[in-house]
Amino acid sequence: MRYFSTRDRSTNVNFSVAALAGIAPDGGLYVPETIPELPVAVRSSLGTMDFRDIAYETVKPFTSYDIPASVLRDLIVDAFNFNAPLVPVGDRLVLELFHGPTAAFKDFGARFMARTFAWLRRNEDKKLRILVATSGDTGGAVADGFFGVEGIDVTVLYPQGRVSPLQERQIAGLGGNVSAFAVDGSFDDCQALVKQAFADPSFNRRHSLSSANSINIARLIPQAIYFVAASGKAAKGIYDADGESTPRKKGPSATPLRLGPGMPVVFCVPSGNFGNLTAGLFAKRMGAPIDHFVAATNDNRTIPDYLVKGEYRPRPSVPTISNAMDVGAPSNFERMSALWSFAELSRMISGASASDNETRTSLERVWTRHGYALDPHGAVGWKALDEVETRDGFAGSLKILLATAHPAKFSETVEPLIGEIPVPASLSAAMNRPILSKSIPSKLSALADALDTLIAGAT
Repeated sequence: MRYFSTRDRSTNVNFSVAALAGIAPDGGLYVPETIPELPVAVRSSLGTMDFRDIAYETVKPFTSYDIPASVLRDLIVDAFNFNAPLVPVGDRLVLELFHGPTAAFKDFGARFMARTFAWLRRNEDKKLRILVATSGDTGGAVADGFFGVEGIDVTVLYPQGRVSPLQERQIAGLGGNVSAFAVDGSFDDCQALVKQAFADPSFNRRHSLSSANSINIARLIPQAIYFVAASGKAAKGIYDADGESTPRKKGPSATPLRLGPGMPVVFCVPSGNFGNLTAGLFAKRMGAPIDHFVAATNDNRTIPDYLVKGEYRPRPSVPTISNAMDVGAPSNFERMSALWSFAELSRMISGASASDNETRTSLERVWTRHGYALDPHGAVGWKALDEVETRDGFAGSLKILLATAHPAKFSETVEPLIGEIPVPASLSAAMNRPILSKSIPSKLSALADALDTLIAGAT
């Protein structure tokens, strides 16, 4: 498999170069030359296959020339030592992506990347520095995934005052090979700093940079796994029992959901930088039984507006209570528009948004009616599904909502609405960490000075 830049098809590299570089030399994002189809035997067995076997079959064609099959299996088994239960909530299914160590879907991509990078650089002497911007959950997952990985340092940029207290401790509480800078600005400012750093040849060379946002193809590909696995299960009329951290009200178990095999599957994806939805599009093209997507955003509705008007107009981000989605200029739109036309995207995706008040109302309603706790991002998705069902129909379809983070990560928003939420053990441990970050202005020179000081202090 070869990869080319979204801005120049002649920029043609293998997986290891695309992954370790993060961004193409021209500032574009790497995309595969083709999105391979899953073998027929795999597609017909998705409903009963083990999650890790599906992960292997999904990732293998993208990495086959760079990572031997036996090594890839070991990397996957080590990375995905947790599951993604598909559980019933009312007449919908919720795909719980928060059973990993940082209780967010970013664990899937970050843990795979950390192990893959370590293997790809096993013979290198010079350290690699992962530079990543986060609006909330990415930073914690990357910090945890790469913590203690030999030969790799991590620097996380996050918008000062715009992440939850728990998120900040996950991002900035580990120390060791993980450093964190609180940027005076928005997530878009953090992302712009990362892009400027990668676009500056001397800066890039001096620090041996790579990325771990969904702008990195190695972060995005493993996210396709859970779309493949969940759609295969749902299409066979199968779902799971609650997981250990499922945030369901104590009492009677969920009302059984009657599923008919072969029902069209619609995924609702709470969306910010649009890496998750792009991974879903990859899964659909690979042959996963997915009929349609709902792109759910908060007040940062750049893509829903694009899907209606056909005009992409990025804008400054607006802060909301679903902060991980506060993105006004989603980076992965560049991938989406490079691989699919507007006509194709508007046919496959419906857009909808939710205000903060609508998000709170949705969160309360799901708890009252179904005894299930959503986090603010999931509540945005639930409201978006309500809107799209009313507007576009989808009668007879099976709706799956991606629960991208555990509600306990946002207790300051969730608990005043529905009461106390049990906290998974991994989050309890994180809350005891100190905050080890430095505040910097949103300037490349300030980032350069902070990194130089950091490196000097480590030598």
